[in-house]
Amino acid sequence: MNIEELRDYCLEKPGVTEGLPFGEDTLVFKVGEKLFLLTSISDSTHFNVKCDPELAVELREHHPEVQPGYHMNKKHWNTVRTDGGLTRKQVCDMIDDSYDLVLNSLPKNIRAQISNS
Repeated sequence: MNIEELRDYCLEKPGVTEGLPFGEDTLVFKVGEKLFLLTSISDSTHFNVKCDPELAVELREHHPEVQPGYHMNKKHWNTVRTDGGLTRKQVCDMIDDSYDLVLNSLPKNIRAQISNS
């Protein structure tokens, strides 16, 4: 998955915004003003996503492409390499899980606004 495919996939989700709050090289995707994915624009072979802590450990054990989140809380974030053996579906599932975790952590009224947009 290249940077454009990643960007398109993220932006298809309801309520998603993108920005560069950490500098010109770090592309950030948020839902309800909360971060769910970030990636380097200059090296889009990896990205960080939020993950349930138990699933995070399981994914790391089974896939060398999944590591503890670089510069993130390693309990809740994974760095995912897209230049290895993961399928597109596996990569998309990790993005979907991150989005869902963040969306479900938002207040009910904000979730309702997002689902109605």
